[in-house]
Amino acid sequence: MSLKGKTLFISGGSRGIGLAIALRAARDGANVTIAAKTAEPHPKLPGTIYTAAEEIEQAGGKALPVLCDIRDEGQVADAVAKTVERFGGIDVCVNNASAIQLTGTLETDMKRYDLMHQINTRGTFLVSKMCIPHLKLAKNPHILNLAPPLDMKAKWFKNHVAYTMAKFGMSMCTLGMSAEFAGAGIAVNSLWPISTIDTAAVRNLLGGATVAAMSRSPDIMADAAHAIFLRPSREATGNFYIDEEVLRAEGVTDFSIYARGAKGPLAGDFFVPDEVFSRTETDIKTVY
Repeated sequence: MSLKGKTLFISGGSRGIGLAIALRAARDGANVTIAAKTAEPHPKLPGTIYTAAEEIEQAGGKALPVLCDIRDEGQVADAVAKTVERFGGIDVCVNNASAIQLTGTLETDMKRYDLMHQINTRGTFLVSKMCIPHLKLAKNPHILNLAPPLDMKAKWFKNHVAYTMAKFGMSMCTLGMSAEFAGAGIAVNSLWPISTIDTAAVRNLLGGATVAAMSRSPDIMADAAHAIFLRPSREATGNFYIDEEVLRAEGVTDFSIYARGAKGPLAGDFFVPDEVFSRTETDIKTVY
C-alpha cells in the first residue's frame, strides 16, 4: 500500500515535521500542498514554501506551494480551492502549523496568547472545516493533528497555561471531529512524539544543541504519519497516537536510525502521559 496519487494538504509544512511528512508521502508519488506563510528565507529558520516544493518534487511527488496564513479564512478557502483545482480533491489534511511560547501567565503578553490560539486551535478547526467537504468524497480520508494526548494534569499547565490550552485545543478538535464525522468515514487522529524532535523549535526554544542531541529526527513522525494514513479511515479514528507506538505496531524494533547522534537517554517530550513512558523499551529521560 502507498499514497501514490493521493493528495495531502499540509499547513505550515515548509520545514521540520510538516516537511518530513510531505517528503515521506512524496516518495510514494503523492501530491502535496504546502500551505504556509514562509515565502521569503528567514534569518534563523530554514526553508520556504518554494524550497519545500522543490524537495517534494525531487522526492518523486507533485507539489503546490501556497502562501497562506491559516488565521485568515479567505486565504485558507483559497488554498483549499487551488488544491482541488490542481489535484482533483483532498485525501489527507495535516494540521501541522503551530505557535509556541513557554511562559507563565504574567510573562505571556496577550498578542502572543492570541497568536497561539489563532494558529493552534482556531487554525486547526478552520483548515479541517475547509477540507472536510472534499475529504467526504475521498476513498480513505484522514485528518491528522500534530497534537498531544488529552492528559488533564496540572503539571502540563502550570508553567505555560496559555500554550497548553492552545495545544490541547487542537487535541479537542480530534476528540470532537472524530465522533462528528465517523459516519462520513473520515478518520480524525492526533500524533505526538514520545521524545523531543530535532526541529527549529527545540534548537531555538527548548534547550538548544543539548536537547537536540537527545532528540530524534522528524523522520520518525513522518513514518508514523504515513502508517496512519494507510489505515482504514472507518476503523482507525479518534486516537491520540504516539509516534514510537505506531511504528512498533507496524513491526519496527530498531529505532536507532531516528537518533543516530544520540548518546545516552533521549529527552522525553512534554504532554506524554506517564503510562506511555512506563511501557516503552526506549531509554528516556523525563523532565516533567
